[in-house]
Amino acid sequence: MTPRMNIFQAAPDAMKAMLAVEATFENSGVEHSLMELVKLRASQINGCAFCIYMHVKDATKHGESDMRIHLLDAWRESPLFTDRERAALNWTESLTRVADTGAPDEDYELLKAHFDDKEIAYLTVAIGAINFWNKIQIGLRAVHPVERAAAA
Repeated sequence: MTPRMNIFQAAPDAMKAMLAVEATFENSGVEHSLMELVKLRASQINGCAFCIYMHVKDATKHGESDMRIHLLDAWRESPLFTDRERAALNWTESLTRVADTGAPDEDYELLKAHFDDKEIAYLTVAIGAINFWNKIQIGLRAVHPVERAAAA
């Protein structure tokens, strides 16, 4: 796959603005580990290899287990995820597939049981942002780095 362009070079002000939005998530009240799971799950749904790579790397760097990352696609069936994480992942799937789901009241009510308004607002912005990043990276054919495995 050949990248179509480097958006950071072609639209630096727009990308600077997106990175500024991303920086606000640190003070959102939503734990970093959960934000990474949300970003990773949306990226899995959208099939964005670049973003999946990036968020797996970031999640593991911050202590996320390999097993939870492997089971993220089956979070509904796995006991490894908390009720708070389940509510956020459900909201992630609902908004990422909004054309099909319509973001139903039940999904929002489940979210409200585990998050306050500020956290819901930032979580919603984060889901919108990762879907935006996925579209950019897929549309412009961004290629993730390739690491060579160490010899066994």
